[in-house]
Amino acid sequence: MRHRLAVSLALSLAMLSPSIAAHAASCGNGAGGFGPWLASFKKSAAAQGLSPSAIDTGLAGVTYDPRIIRLDRNQKSFKLSFEQFYARRVGSALIGRARARMRTHAATFDRMERSFGVPREIVVSIWGLETNFGADTSGKFSIFRSLATLAYDCRRSAFFTGQLLDALRIIDNAHMRPEELRGGWAGEIGQTQFLPTPYVKYAVDFDGDGKKDLIHSVPDILASTANFLKGHGWQAGQPWHPGSANYEVLRDWNRAQVYQRTISVMAGKLAGR
Repeated sequence: MRHRLAVSLALSLAMLSPSIAAHAASCGNGAGGFGPWLASFKKSAAAQGLSPSAIDTGLAGVTYDPRIIRLDRNQKSFKLSFEQFYARRVGSALIGRARARMRTHAATFDRMERSFGVPREIVVSIWGLETNFGADTSGKFSIFRSLATLAYDCRRSAFFTGQLLDALRIIDNAHMRPEELRGGWAGEIGQTQFLPTPYVKYAVDFDGDGKKDLIHSVPDILASTANFLKGHGWQAGQPWHPGSANYEVLRDWNRAQVYQRTISVMAGKLAGR
């Protein structure tokens, strides 16, 4: 999976309330028990303070999706060497598009750097690597269906139970409508592929329209990505090469070493290093 799924089951359980942690323990390994599980989850979500309207609209018609389980069990790209991964993901075309985005959105990048201290080369690299600057966000999967399937599945039930709750919080806070929550197979949202919990914690309304829109608003997308890195300890004005503190922050974006190194190298290339 792309990123930010490295939180352990124990840590996830510790972060959840006792009722939700207990609910996560009622996971299953097939479609048979999904209906009762979902009914129980709705009650637990209400106990967490989520509104009935958010629960009803967000989870309306949600069913178990066996495709999601197959995708979760078949993640191969991060088994490549760095050279193989970089060659597949970064080419002259992507570098050219990144440079064009930096020119087009120069004023927003300037404001982002002043506000968060994260270089534009890092953020634009993440933007390009995650979705080719939004071109690859087809919205193929229902985020609620994906997260409900993964929360019910025993492999990482506690982690995805928390993600599902936060997806409901996004619509409860009116930042997105339920029908807009379509994205990656593991519940990733928008052009830099935030999972719901980082969305709730780090998403920023940078265009001032009252919403944190990581699908359509370039200012919100860039600022939220920078805010995630700042929130994980990014040190303004410091390098990001292997061995540096900022390189370790990139690991918080994506635990796969090949991805971490690819962000660093691509950003260095854009910076002329």
